[in-house]
Amino acid sequence: MEDENVIQDRLFEELPPDRMFYKIRDVAKILDVKTHVLRYWETEFPTLNPQKNKNGQRVYTKKDVEMAMEIKRLLHVEKYSIAGAKRLLKKKKGGGKETASLALDAMKSVREELSGLLATLQVEI
Repeated sequence: MEDENVIQDRLFEELPPDRMFYKIRDVAKILDVKTHVLRYWETEFPTLNPQKNKNGQRVYTKKDVEMAMEIKRLLHVEKYSIAGAKRLLKKKKGGGKETASLALDAMKSVREELSGLLATLQVEI
């Protein structure tokens, strides 16, 4: 089985760099899936939500294509079930909030320590 990074690199190489938006058939070709699979994934994964243009056609941004790649990797390479992939993506999305909260706590702690050092220096001067 190919390494997942090699697969993702190969997929990114297939993305035309000069385009801002991709039609569903282009994304399906890049991912080597049928268009109905992408439409199904949209119903199952709220994080995959391409916009529609004035004609009602789906237009995928690079971020949408990356999300579709991640979903395909989870389902086809990692062999997650739909429910398992949903849980993992939800956990990853929430993980950013936890990391930000930990960083904020660390900064508050550093600030308190620096304030204490500043007070000590002012008393000694």
